[in-house]
Amino acid sequence: MPLHDSVRKVTTHVLNEMKLKGEKIAMLTAYDYSFARILDEAEIDIILVGDSASNVMAGFDTTLPITLDNMIYHAASVVRAVKRALVVVDLPFGTYQGNSIEALTSSIRIMKETGASAVKLEGGLQVIESVERILSAGLPVMGHLGLTPQSIHKFGTYVVRAREEEEARRLMEDARLLEKTGCFALVLEKIPARLGEEVSATLKIPVIGIGAGPGTDGQVLVLHDMLGITQEFSPRFLRRYHNLCAEIKGAVQTYIGDVRSRSFPNEKEQY
Repeated sequence: MPLHDSVRKVTTHVLNEMKLKGEKIAMLTAYDYSFARILDEAEIDIILVGDSASNVMAGFDTTLPITLDNMIYHAASVVRAVKRALVVVDLPFGTYQGNSIEALTSSIRIMKETGASAVKLEGGLQVIESVERILSAGLPVMGHLGLTPQSIHKFGTYVVRAREEEEARRLMEDARLLEKTGCFALVLEKIPARLGEEVSATLKIPVIGIGAGPGTDGQVLVLHDMLGITQEFSPRFLRRYHNLCAEIKGAVQTYIGDVRSRSFPNEKEQY
């Protein structure tokens, strides 16, 4: 029996136990009540209310435009559906960079107004003051290194990060620093598989990969991508488990045809 099947609620402690036992951690994004309920009933371990909502829910090209109020709305909707999974919420761009007091204020708002279990932020040494201040209030923090989408304008591209030795060394230093500071887990995005495995073996905290190879302690994908609802985004690391775009479009087209042909509603579908 998997470790987490024997517990009622997934916690940071449970995730640590899963790593120790070599049990892989499954994580997906969700942004609303309906999908979150399905994921929770399917026994996902972690639900990330990601700032990717800026892309898949609001239609922006980057994650930068989404606001703290937007994230709180999405997170509260998710938490209302969840009984088992650990719910982690992204701190959006501009709520923690360069201002640790604002980072704490933003994190407290998220935790108080949504009931979520933890917050996540991007970066290492440059945001460590914010990480420390959030942790000082007893709020769990998940780190995020490698490709950091909130820094897209700095790097100008979504290419694989830490291919060069110097950048890989800095990433490892940041990973150790985040663990030492008190982060309970770390996301690694779009880095070489060898480095993902090395970081996971080095750290005692769980490491969740997205495009970081199979050697991490778990995996995360954006729900709308893996279900095939979104079609424009097709990186190498994405496995599509369904093509809901085609299925939903087909269902809608059938409905339109039934309405226009007057076959819906039929006699059994009226009062």
